[in-house]
Amino acid sequence: MNYKLPFIPERTKKPRNTGLAMVMDKGLSIQEAENLCEVAGDYVDFVKFGFGTSLVSKNIKEKIKIFRSCGIRPYFGGTLFEIFLIRNMFDEYKRFVDEHQLDVVEVSDGSMVLNHEQKCEYIRQLSQYYTVLSEVGSKEESIIISPSRWIKMMKNELQAGAFKVIAEARESGNVGIYRSNGSAHVVLINKILSAVNVDDVIWEAPNKSQQVWFVKLLGCNVNLGNIAPQEIISLETIRLGLRGDTFYQYLPEELQIED
Repeated sequence: MNYKLPFIPERTKKPRNTGLAMVMDKGLSIQEAENLCEVAGDYVDFVKFGFGTSLVSKNIKEKIKIFRSCGIRPYFGGTLFEIFLIRNMFDEYKRFVDEHQLDVVEVSDGSMVLNHEQKCEYIRQLSQYYTVLSEVGSKEESIIISPSRWIKMMKNELQAGAFKVIAEARESGNVGIYRSNGSAHVVLINKILSAVNVDDVIWEAPNKSQQVWFVKLLGCNVNLGNIAPQEIISLETIRLGLRGDTFYQYLPEELQIED
């Protein structure tokens, strides 16, 4: 911070296990990647090249170098894993990852049907060589997964070797752990929290209201994902109580203004 204020919560420092932020790259330019590092490199832990963008972007290798230079770990989104897998090209997927010298992969089944034990086997195999992020939940609003199923899948995938499990919301923030209007699926989230270590979950929260909701619920060091590059500084102010939405979050009672 540029000034030391009292009543500011302590944020974890990189490299960290909690308080993670994952940014979604849907086609940043080289200049935009450099700008992200300059402005917010300290606050970003992972950059996900969303869906199949890595197959149509010309500057992926250059951006990987830029992100790594400021301590950000880039990786291909889980949809790319599925794009290769449904074509029976798992070995080619690994070669593609290695060609780009990445050490993080995401395993998901949000777009295709994949037997869960088979998914866990892919996690087990990949976790021998990479840091695995596994995404739980469907991208289809019509597919309803019970809370008990969410919990079982998260636990199994962590046991299989996933570093973190990602709670699905898409970049739109209206499926999975959210209702169609973008509000939190409170019952589902509370049941997950009752059974899964909060530090093991990255909650996708692309919208400001969702970021605020999770910070108020779980504190400044909650793991959040699918953050837009231009919103990462804003997210940090939400985490620290430096924005109206969380203004009173960390103030002592004597400084709280009564109605």
